[in-house]
Amino acid sequence: MKRRTFLHRIGSILAVLGVTEADWLTLGNRYYYALAEPNQRKLALLIGINQYPQIPALSGCLTDVELQKELLIYRFGFQASDILTLTEEQASREFIEAAFLDHLGKQARFGDVVVFHFSGYGSRVKLETSPETMQNALVPANGSKDSQNKQIVNYILEETLLLLLRSLPINRVTAVLDTSYYVPSPILGLKSRALQESVEAKLADEELDFLQQLKTQELLNNPVVLAATSNPKQSAREGLFSGFSAGLFTYALTQYLWEFTPATRIQVALSHVENSLSKLGSKQQPALLSSQKNPYLENLSPKRREALNSPPSLVGKGAGGLGFPLAPDSIIGAEGVVTAIEEDGKTVHLWLAGLPPQVLLYYGVNSRLTLATREELVLRSRTGLTAKAQIAKIEGANSLQVGQLVQEAVRVLPRNVNLTIALDTGLERIERVDATSGFAAFARMSTVVAGEQPADYLFGKLQQTPSHYGLFSLGGELIPNTTGEVGEAVKLTVQRLAPKLSTLLAAKLWRLTENQGSSRLALKVTLEIISDVSPHVVIQRETVRTFKTETSIKKSLPTPHSPLPLIPRGDPTFPTPIVPIGSRMRYRVENQSDRPVYLILVGLNNNHTAIAFYPWETPQEPNTADTKPLLKEVVIAPGETLTFPQTNAASQWVISGPASECEHQLIFTTAPFSGTLAALNTAKYSTAEEGPISPLLNSLEVAQALLQDIHNASPLKTEMNGTAAESYILDVNNWASLSFSFQVV
Repeated sequence: MKRRTFLHRIGSILAVLGVTEADWLTLGNRYYYALAEPNQRKLALLIGINQYPQIPALSGCLTDVELQKELLIYRFGFQASDILTLTEEQASREFIEAAFLDHLGKQARFGDVVVFHFSGYGSRVKLETSPETMQNALVPANGSKDSQNKQIVNYILEETLLLLLRSLPINRVTAVLDTSYYVPSPILGLKSRALQESVEAKLADEELDFLQQLKTQELLNNPVVLAATSNPKQSAREGLFSGFSAGLFTYALTQYLWEFTPATRIQVALSHVENSLSKLGSKQQPALLSSQKNPYLENLSPKRREALNSPPSLVGKGAGGLGFPLAPDSIIGAEGVVTAIEEDGKTVHLWLAGLPPQVLLYYGVNSRLTLATREELVLRSRTGLTAKAQIAKIEGANSLQVGQLVQEAVRVLPRNVNLTIALDTGLERIERVDATSGFAAFARMSTVVAGEQPADYLFGKLQQTPSHYGLFSLGGELIPNTTGEVGEAVKLTVQRLAPKLSTLLAAKLWRLTENQGSSRLALKVTLEIISDVSPHVVIQRETVRTFKTETSIKKSLPTPHSPLPLIPRGDPTFPTPIVPIGSRMRYRVENQSDRPVYLILVGLNNNHTAIAFYPWETPQEPNTADTKPLLKEVVIAPGETLTFPQTNAASQWVISGPASECEHQLIFTTAPFSGTLAALNTAKYSTAEEGPISPLLNSLEVAQALLQDIHNASPLKTEMNGTAAESYILDVNNWASLSFSFQVV
C-alpha cells in the first residue's frame, strides 16, 4: 500500500487503533484541521505522563513537556498552534498513535521540521513472533489494557515508534525519549522511569496489527533519536529541583539548547548534557541511537540508504546522522525569555530554563539580566523556573516585548550555601533521628527526607550489607571511602564523613560559578593528550557570548567537511571523553579577550578527593626545611596562549591509575586570585606533593576564597552594598568558569 493511500485512510487506521471519531474530537485538537501552508512548518508532538492507573506515579513528565514546549516556541520559532501536547489520560496508546498520524503524518512535507517527545515509563515485553527476546516499549497512560486481565498490556513498541518516525516524508525529524526499559536493582535515590517487565505479559492485538501495517510503508527518512540512556542497564532518572520535578535528561538537554548554539555535532551536545547529568547525581549516559545499527534500513534501496548515511551536516541542514537537526531562531544563546509584561510596563515575567540546573536553586534576588535591546532587568522574585523582574535601565524607547530573550549579566549567590543530605526512606525512624543529629553537628550541613526536597547526596544502607551505612550520589552510586564498619552506629559513620563532606561542599560551591554560556570573557580552552606526533584533543570548551555579531558567528561555524576535534574517542553513542592511564596531559588556554585574565584550576578525582593546579614559584634561596616554595599567579595576556602544566619532566602531568572519573573546573577572573592563593599557601604540603596537579588539603577554605575573589573582581559590588553583605556578586564581564569531565581507563 502506498504511503499516500495509507495516510488518507485515517478513518480505518483510527478503527484499527480502537478510536472513534468522537473520541478523537474530544481531544479539543484544532491542529489536524490546519490548512497546508506553502512555507516551512515546524510541527511537534509532546507526550508526558505522570499518573498511571495502578502504577506508582512519576513526578516530572509534565514539566518535561513544558520545558520542551517553551524551548520550541521561544528558542526555535515553533508556533504554539503547531505543537500538540498529550498528557495524563489523554496520552493513551490509541490517541498517541492517532495523533502521530494525523498531526504529523498528514501535515508534514519535505523541508518541514518535526519534533517528537516522550516522557513516561518504559518497559519490556515479549512478542509471540519472537518469544526468546524482550522488546523495548513505551508505556502509555492506558498501559494496562484490561484491569481484569493483567497479562494483556497496551504498550507502544519502540519498533512501532521508529517506523512511524521513518514514514514521515521529511528530512528533519528529531525524537527525544526520556524513558528507560530496565528497572535497576536495587532502586536507590532518584526515581526511575522504568517499569518492571512481566514475562507473562502479552502485547495487545491492536498494537501488533498496527505494527504490521506500518511495516508495509516505505521508509522515507533517517530520524535523529536522542535517548536518555546509552546502556540498556542504565535507568532514566527524574529529580527534584527548586519547586519542581523534571526528567534529568530533558532538563539538561533543554538547558543546553537555551544557553548554547548547537552548532557542533550531536555527540558534543550530549557530552555537555552528560556533564550536567553527572553534576545532578546521575551516571546515565545519553545516546544518539544510530540508524546504521538498525535492521529497518535493510528495507531501503542502496541509493536511499547511502543518502540517509551521508556525512554529518550543519545545524538545520538535514538529519545527516550526526549534525544537530534543529536551528534556533537566534544564534545567540540565553538564560531565559520574557513570557508576560504587567500593565505598568516595567514588571516582566521570565522563564529561566537556560540557567545551569545546579545554579537555579541559589539564583538570588537582585541578580541582573539584559535584553538584546540593552534594557537591564533586576530579579525581584523566583518560583521554580518562573521569575519576576523589573526594568532598571532603559536605553531609549521602551521596546519590551513578550518573546525577547534575556541573558545573564550579574549572578547573585548567597554566602550561606549548605550541603544537603537526603536520608533514605529505607532507614528506620531511629536511624533517621540519629543521622539527623549526627549531621547537625557539622557546620553548613542540613538533612531532608529523600524525595521531599532537593538534596545533593543520599545517606542510606548498603543493599548488599544492610548493616553498613554509606553516602551515595542521588543516582544511587556509592561515594568512595564513605562507608562505616559492619554494625557501626549511625552517628559514628556520620562522624567519619567529616573530611568528605567538607570536600563535597567545596565542589558544590565552585560548581555554582559555572558560566560558559553567559561569560563575556572571550576564552577558549582545550584539554590535550601530548604525543610525539601532535597533541590529541580530548575536550574543548569556549565562552560563546562575547560581543560578536550573529553574522560573524555564522561565518565561523564549521563547514560540513571541516575538522571537528571535539568528538569524544570511541563509540559515538558514548559522549564521555576517554583518557588512557599513563597519558601525558595539558591544557591550552587562548585568551581572546582584550584584558589579562588570571587562572585557577580545582576539581575532584576518582575518589571524590579534591585536587588543584599548583603553579609553584621557584624560591630564590635553596629549598630547606624552613623555606617552602610559594604559589604564583597564573596570568594570561590579551591575545596570548598558555599551556599548563609545562611539559618539562619536573612539572609534567601524567594520568595515573586506577580507572576513574575526573572533573575539573577552570576559573578565570580579570583580577588576581589573592585570597585563593593565600588559602592554598596555608596548607602544609610535603615535597612529594609539590606536583602540578595535586591534592587540595583545605578545599572548603579555597572554594570560599575563590567565590570571594570573583566577587572582588566585580565592579558592581560597591553599587550593591546591601546585597554584597550577605551575597556574592559575580559579573559575567569579569569571570568565566568552564567545566571539564573525562573518564580514565
